[in-house]
Amino acid sequence: MKSVYFFDEGDGNDRRLLGGKGAGLCEMTSLGLPVPPGFVITTDVCRAYYGNGRRVPQGAMAEVRRAVSRLERETGKGWNSPDNPLLVSVRSGAAVSMPGMMDTILNLGLNDRTVEGLARASGDDRFAWDSYRRFIQLFGKVVFGVDDSKFEAVLDRAKRREGAESDGDLGAGALRGIVAEFKRICEEQTGRRFPSDPHRQLEMAVLAVFGSWMGERAVVYRENEGITPDIADGTAVNVVAMVFGNMGSDSATGVVFTRDPGDGARRLFGEYLVNAQGEDVVAGTRTPKPIDKLRAELPGTDAELRRVCARLERHYREPQDIEFTAERGRFYLLQTRAAKTNAAAMVKFSVDMVREKLITREQGLRRLKLDKLEQLLHPTLDPKAASGAEPAVRGIAASPGAASGIAVFDTGRAAKMGGDGKRVILVREETKPEDVPAFYKSVGILTSRGGKSSHAAVVARGMGKPCIVGTSGMRIDYAAARCTVPGGAAIREGDTITIDGSDGSVYRGELPTVEPGITAEFRTILEWAGRAKRLGVRANADTPAAARQAREYGARGIGLCRTERMFNEEGRIGVFQDMIMAESDAERRRHLKKLAAMQRGDFEKILGAMAGHQVTIRLLDPPLHEFLPKPEELADRLRAMGRRRAAGPEGRAAKARLERARELAEENPMMGHRGVRVGVTHPEIYEAQIEAVFDAAAALKRRGIDARPQVMVPQVGSASELAFVKGIFDAVAARKRAGGARVRVAFGTMIEVVRAALTAGELVGASASFFSFGTNDLTQATYSFSREDAEGKFLPQYLDKGLLGGNPFESLDRSGVGRLVEIAVEDGRRADPGLEIGICGEHGGDPASIRFCHAAGVSYVSASAHRRRLPSADGRRVRRPDRRSLARTLGADCRPSTSAT
Repeated sequence: MKSVYFFDEGDGNDRRLLGGKGAGLCEMTSLGLPVPPGFVITTDVCRAYYGNGRRVPQGAMAEVRRAVSRLERETGKGWNSPDNPLLVSVRSGAAVSMPGMMDTILNLGLNDRTVEGLARASGDDRFAWDSYRRFIQLFGKVVFGVDDSKFEAVLDRAKRREGAESDGDLGAGALRGIVAEFKRICEEQTGRRFPSDPHRQLEMAVLAVFGSWMGERAVVYRENEGITPDIADGTAVNVVAMVFGNMGSDSATGVVFTRDPGDGARRLFGEYLVNAQGEDVVAGTRTPKPIDKLRAELPGTDAELRRVCARLERHYREPQDIEFTAERGRFYLLQTRAAKTNAAAMVKFSVDMVREKLITREQGLRRLKLDKLEQLLHPTLDPKAASGAEPAVRGIAASPGAASGIAVFDTGRAAKMGGDGKRVILVREETKPEDVPAFYKSVGILTSRGGKSSHAAVVARGMGKPCIVGTSGMRIDYAAARCTVPGGAAIREGDTITIDGSDGSVYRGELPTVEPGITAEFRTILEWAGRAKRLGVRANADTPAAARQAREYGARGIGLCRTERMFNEEGRIGVFQDMIMAESDAERRRHLKKLAAMQRGDFEKILGAMAGHQVTIRLLDPPLHEFLPKPEELADRLRAMGRRRAAGPEGRAAKARLERARELAEENPMMGHRGVRVGVTHPEIYEAQIEAVFDAAAALKRRGIDARPQVMVPQVGSASELAFVKGIFDAVAARKRAGGARVRVAFGTMIEVVRAALTAGELVGASASFFSFGTNDLTQATYSFSREDAEGKFLPQYLDKGLLGGNPFESLDRSGVGRLVEIAVEDGRRADPGLEIGICGEHGGDPASIRFCHAAGVSYVSASAHRRRLPSADGRRVRRPDRRSLARTLGADCRPSTSAT
């Protein structure tokens, strides 16, 4: 097994072996671009390390030593040389970018002897000793696990003592003292001398990189992002000859995106620092300058940067995230990778690059990721509220969107509180990779340091969370758990704040938000996807507003309209409860008359919003525990009346209501008196609903609107149940025809009961003209546990222990629930080859489930427009499968649908 590849040997397409960083360095070298010499220790070595009890396989380090010897020859520098020392950087690099991985170690190879050689070779004592203190600080933090605040405290004391405003103002003498103190801190932490042998330093750094693969922050990131071993298995190690951006005013370092990651515009976006090293930019310890200023300050570097940016974007056909360094005017590339952006930017540059003929339309679709597109649905700050509010402080807008939550200054507390369901905004001076678990549990991130290329900004943008950085007017006191802002009282932990990641404003209190609009580029993407797809796509929508939004987002119909959800609004729920709790048919019909009028109006608006497309209206299916008043609350009100009021008419009515609530209460509401069972015991309820559907369709037809309603019966388990409701449906249809209404309303059933799936042919015989799988309830019935209890209590443990391959409520269980779907499709189509079959559970929005649906012969999928992952009981998100492209999600490579949808 070859353990090491030099950059001119590696295959830039082999990311699994070389990692993303290594593959990029190899590819740029093959293109003749200015990359410092170096080599990659492969992911195979990392996997062997873990398979060998966390020991590097025999011979691997000997191969690394031989690679260092070649590096000496290529650079003309000597390893452990007292005259012109070879120094290297050591970086991790998995197949996909992972913010949870190990930090970079710079200037490895320095010791008390080589630092003097670096000073002589560079002619700059200050530069040499500054490089040495950086090396010890990074090595101590990454390899030894020293708390970085201990090093920062030493630096702060030295700056106060020397009267220096920044690290760059410290002279060589002060830096010598800092190096000694840094060593002492490391030796106190480890109980042994700081390693001076460069070979030993390199071996320890390599082991630290491998160890970081299974570190908590990397594991959490992989779980949350669905990064499975088939995507990335182990990390590579990149060893690169050092080039120095901190060698004076003609040296610089920076990070640049070839397109703006905030809005996708075709312009360079990034930041740089003169006389600095790369960690200064990404760590946010110094506030960098915008890349537009580089042309005036270092014109030669700027010209070379723009040339290579254009070359890399043309080569990769993807916006790039580039790290560069200029050493005394000579330009070097240190990294390139696909740029992480928010959804709006991703959509814009995908459309733009198609128009620029860099990629095809199909490539433009396939690059899109479903999770990213969901970011377009995030709320933004209500402009009216913002115009009347004065920001407490302003920073740099780093990731768009708005969020309100309680300020939390400690990452551990933020992760815990966010996992408990509280809306948390993480507030820090700056963030580091170990803070990533807290990012997932926070609704927004706010830092006092850093720029748009800092760790907080890049990770937040990738997650689609609002973020503000570089809030220089904010002073954080971690010990007191508070921060101070100019001209105002302190913001304390627990105070509610609102951040606007679009303009950098921080407000006290909670400000309202508004739903986002749809950009022209997003409409273009939806149009392209609509032409490419062959599997029908509908949306779940229960209200007119939701139906209008679904149509705006490109849905071709509604696959599930839950009629009981129409009564959640204020002013309706009471009428609905009165109807359910009625003690006589006559009383129930009085309430039904009111409800039917409400539903007819809603049906008109929903059918009108989806004119020309099917709307599947599910008849009443109310789990009673969600809608009935709670007996204990009624009992409390009765006790509060007092003896006299309780004995009067008001008290007697309250007692009757309490007794009725107790009478209707169920031991197992999810499997109780709901669905078709309501229609059987109280036919007048389904009769009123069906009549409202016919009336709404007829009213629209008179106005020339093409309404296409479908009535769907829920919770059916037998053909006889379905036939009973069909009798009600036929009677209403005959009555409406006799009254002159000529509308077509389809009749079908939901399949969410196991018996229905096993007897699907019989349901077609009972006049079902379509099926729709309610995969949420079908999964609950198949597994015999409720989603709420499973995800909130024991499902995370099942996943951690490998008892389940994934969350069955997020991705369809193919061998269990999927087999039932296949049986029902086969049985139903045998009875009616043209039978329309859909999926209306939330699985209809999961790419892996959609691929299964296509293979099973399903006509369309339907899911709610707004989807989110539920947190588990221990605060971690339940795993979900890997995401593929939007085109695949929408069935771009599926055969034609069996329906016109």
